[in-house]
Amino acid sequence: MANFRDILNYFRPYWGLSIFSIAATSVYEIIDLVVPYAIGQILNVLSHQPLDKPLTAAIATVANAINYPVNQLLSLGVLLGLIFLVTVVRAPTQPWLANWFHWDIALRARRDQHQKAIEKILTLPLEFYDENNPGRIAGRVARGVANHTWTYPEIAGQMIPKLFRVLGIFVFIWFVEWRIAILYLISFVVILGFTLRKLKRLVWHDNRLDKYSEGTESRTSEIISNIKTVKAFATEAKELERQKVRLERELTVVDYRIHKGYVRLNTWQRTVIQFCVFTILGLTLVETVAGRISLGHFIMTLTLSSMAYAELEPISVLAEIFARRYSSMVRFHEFLQEPSGVDAVGLLEKGQPDSVYQFTGKVEFSHVSFGYEPQRPVLQDINLLIEPYQTVALVGRSGSGKSTLVKLLLRYFEPNQGQILIDGQDIRTLDVGNYRRRLAIVHQEVDVFNGTILDNLKYGRPDVSFDQVEEACRIARLDEVIQHLPQGYYTVVGERGVRLSGGQRQRLGIARALIVEPDVLIFDEATSSLDYESERSIQLAMRSLQGTRTTIVIAHRLSTVREADQIVVLDQGKIIEVGNHEELLRHGGIYHRLHALQETGELLS
Repeated sequence: MANFRDILNYFRPYWGLSIFSIAATSVYEIIDLVVPYAIGQILNVLSHQPLDKPLTAAIATVANAINYPVNQLLSLGVLLGLIFLVTVVRAPTQPWLANWFHWDIALRARRDQHQKAIEKILTLPLEFYDENNPGRIAGRVARGVANHTWTYPEIAGQMIPKLFRVLGIFVFIWFVEWRIAILYLISFVVILGFTLRKLKRLVWHDNRLDKYSEGTESRTSEIISNIKTVKAFATEAKELERQKVRLERELTVVDYRIHKGYVRLNTWQRTVIQFCVFTILGLTLVETVAGRISLGHFIMTLTLSSMAYAELEPISVLAEIFARRYSSMVRFHEFLQEPSGVDAVGLLEKGQPDSVYQFTGKVEFSHVSFGYEPQRPVLQDINLLIEPYQTVALVGRSGSGKSTLVKLLLRYFEPNQGQILIDGQDIRTLDVGNYRRRLAIVHQEVDVFNGTILDNLKYGRPDVSFDQVEEACRIARLDEVIQHLPQGYYTVVGERGVRLSGGQRQRLGIARALIVEPDVLIFDEATSSLDYESERSIQLAMRSLQGTRTTIVIAHRLSTVREADQIVVLDQGKIIEVGNHEELLRHGGIYHRLHALQETGELLS
């Protein structure tokens, strides 16, 4: 679980600069107190009352230095010089010695933590994305980083220095009248302590609100992603009503619990603060009338105590702001603490050149068993040998383990038992990044980035030559598509490739896979959702690849795998049959039955 320490560690690389800037800002806040003190002493000079002993000694020193008699004019000159020094002279230094660093540190930390968040996104296991949609993840990261960024200048540049200012005021009043200083300090601690205790309860409500907001944003993201389905089923009113309920719940929490709580707290604060200011006024007036303090000290004490109590409101506001943001910052750190996938080691390193591994494409599954949950195995004792340059098809009902077998080969997961070998080497002993660069997969739904056709084609190998791109497109039959696009290779495909049809995206996926020149090429149900014409084009592209590299084809449509060298039939996580198309038809087993169902037009389930 993340906590306040994690929020502090967010700025850990900049602690040295933080301490310096906070100290500098705090010094400037305390220096401000010299002005009301000097004005009080000016009143004493004008009313012919004695000055403080340290100030009297300082004026005498100046008089000796300039050989000028101690009089009213010299005393006023020294006091004005002191005010000039702490106001005009300090003005151009404060923005650079103090204020500059608060935002500089916040913005540098923002860059660092955004990078950490992206690293975490890239190394999280796939199952995390099955449970959390993009809107939820992006929202948590954006709110967490933004709230850290805005909070630091407010806490380090304002709240902490103001607390030092309050402490400085206590010291000034102590030297005038210690009893008033003690009363002032006690009242301040009581007000601040009560405020923080109430804020702790409000933070709990803020945490609930943050979770509600995350859920609302997540659903909104899903609506946007699935807007075609929403419109197709005419569920706009239903989705609107669901979101209205969520927003109403958020309003109830934020308005009647959180906002109302802050207003009540502010009401209490204002009442108590004004009572304390009035009490200080009364006590100071009594002390002045009794002749125990001078007129100048009366003005200084009243001014400083009013300044101190005036600081309570901005300190409370800053504490309130921090409280409101606390839960989202903690949730950001909880995200960073999510365990990375077992395949994450070394993935973010550039690693060695692709040529560090070169395989013939011989793949062997040896007694492989796996389950996403240990008590529910998906694959059981799989033994399969794929020779170099073979085309092997994996077929079977949905849920039989075909895609899981490929995920294990790609090292998205590790087998619970057994091992997977490539060219006789256990793939767990290989650098995962360089290993995966020797494999390529074409999914049923090809992921396309918002950019040009060429950008997407070169995604896995940016340094590829244009001639190689054209050759891959010819083999994948994507050249037939590109020649009809308005800007050819430089046509922007839109977010998630919305300007391309399913078949066009599939061809792009095949060409992109070929460009990296993989030793093992995988087709994961690449034609299952295409129309006949698109399917035929993809089949021709796949046929042209036979014998050029090891190819693994997962297929629902058996027409795609007729020409495979070896067809592997899986059922309930086990290999039931192995052979080519004719052999399996003669065998009369599951493959024969599935083939018969598809020949009669029934769907494979």
